[in-house]
Amino acid sequence: MNINNQGYNVAVVGATGAVGQKMLETLDKKKFPIKNLSLLSSSRSAGTKINFQGIDIVVEEAKPESFEGVQIALFSAGGSVSKSLAHEAVARGAVVIDNTSAFRMDENVPLVVPEVNEEDIATHKGIIANPNCSTIQMVAALKPIQKHFGLSRIIVSTYQSVSGAGYSATKELINQSKSYLNGEEMKAEILPVKGEKKHLPIAFNALPQIDVFQENGYTFEEMKMINETKKIFHSPELSVAATCVRLPFITSHAESVYIELDKENIEVADLHKVLSEADGVVLEDNPANQEYPTPLSAAGKSDVFVGRVRKDLDNPKGFHLWIVSDNLLKGAAWNSVQIAEKLVKNNLV
Repeated sequence: MNINNQGYNVAVVGATGAVGQKMLETLDKKKFPIKNLSLLSSSRSAGTKINFQGIDIVVEEAKPESFEGVQIALFSAGGSVSKSLAHEAVARGAVVIDNTSAFRMDENVPLVVPEVNEEDIATHKGIIANPNCSTIQMVAALKPIQKHFGLSRIIVSTYQSVSGAGYSATKELINQSKSYLNGEEMKAEILPVKGEKKHLPIAFNALPQIDVFQENGYTFEEMKMINETKKIFHSPELSVAATCVRLPFITSHAESVYIELDKENIEVADLHKVLSEADGVVLEDNPANQEYPTPLSAAGKSDVFVGRVRKDLDNPKGFHLWIVSDNLLKGAAWNSVQIAEKLVKNNLV
């Protein structure tokens, strides 16, 4: 659908999904220059109408020929769709910004958080990967610290919302909560992993499993955080460990992060200074007034929020931080559109 006579031909793949909807909201909010907008999805959702800037656009089934003339394609329809269609889009001249895990660890595909490694965008060969949502907010907060003080170790425990598992998981949480409060049996069909044989209730619960377990005992989500962080920081020697937990709230991910610096004699005030000056990071850290970020306070906002910065009591180079961000915005849609903006700004599309 033609939007105006200036701008770029843009396609959103997975337009009817949670992240796809946020991508459209972000494109609109940021006033991204769009000449023509194609909304694509599976055959199941094709035919749906979505209003964008006052225009009703019919969602079409994503096929290779859907990308004829497309210059920027935002993908968020699952890894299998990206694997089957991303290269088709590139072959037709599009730059693909992919929000799935399909290409993140491909050595020929840059993995980008603009505030952290914008320069990597220029190395793209048609596909740019958007990191995992929990990785994005962590590296955005830790990059200014790494830049000024060095970083040798990261240990992170996540507290992740159910929206990270999609609409069905959010609906399941709501239904289970109602059942629990009414004294009824809770039905679990989605979490921890929809494709697994066993499912557990999330309402009033905590599930220390996000995605499937690997042979090393870590889940795929945990390995994403570990491997993606090293790639984004270009630091294969960096020590990273993660434990990812799903909790019963709808929006935003929170993280308790322990880090070890390279430099000595660093104080909390030093970290506060670099965090307060960092792009895309908001420091909310005033324990005396109980000021710190929460999933609710971060919901609907595009920044990464940091609080509870404190020095480790035993390791003089160790610090603890609390990092929170909206997983559907900075953790997905907002970061993807930021990458698209950088492509335009630097004439890379």
